[in-house]
Amino acid sequence: MTWTDDDLIMVSALEHYAYCPRQFALIHIESVWDENVFTLKGTRLHERMDEPVVETRAGLRVERALPIWSDHLGLVGRCDIVEFQCDGTPYPVEAKPSKTARRICHDVQVCAQGMCLEEMFGVPVPAGAISYLGSNRRREVDLTNALRHTVETMVDEIRRLLRTGVTPPPVNDSRCPNCSLIDACVPEVIEQVRASRLERSLYIPEPEP
Repeated sequence: MTWTDDDLIMVSALEHYAYCPRQFALIHIESVWDENVFTLKGTRLHERMDEPVVETRAGLRVERALPIWSDHLGLVGRCDIVEFQCDGTPYPVEAKPSKTARRICHDVQVCAQGMCLEEMFGVPVPAGAISYLGSNRRREVDLTNALRHTVETMVDEIRRLLRTGVTPPPVNDSRCPNCSLIDACVPEVIEQVRASRLERSLYIPEPEP
């Protein structure tokens, strides 16, 4: 399928959407961005890793900052690290500055990378990994059919959201304190306004005697 530049979706945007659709919309529709300690660490990490490098490590070819794409899904992006196994199978590794923390948004991002690599190299990519630099550990991600379906579904949902241009309402849950956009999102304030409106709509004054 042929995609226009406006139709193409960044692989990194899938992580934003999987974490919170409102966060995605604030960044990619309203062009809102702010930094916190987590995003600053990530920015510094990727500044070091965005220089394309090809090296051999333990007998394996390793490429950093490898451009990736999928004509089928209309995705473009870049892999932090791709390790090519002895049989040539690419193994995507997404670097995160945090300690080990299982998040579906990370799994979605790695799965999308694997699906791009499959299309580019014409070979199955059954797994990838998250490298948590804060703990110097890796967590392997199996690219299951269910996870692939999640990626495809989110790609469709993102395109619909971009077409409507309507930012979803805030969720005001456990994700919010770690989000760098909490001041722009103001989930607590909007939740209070919503609750106040609901309360007024439920209030039925008694008729005067």
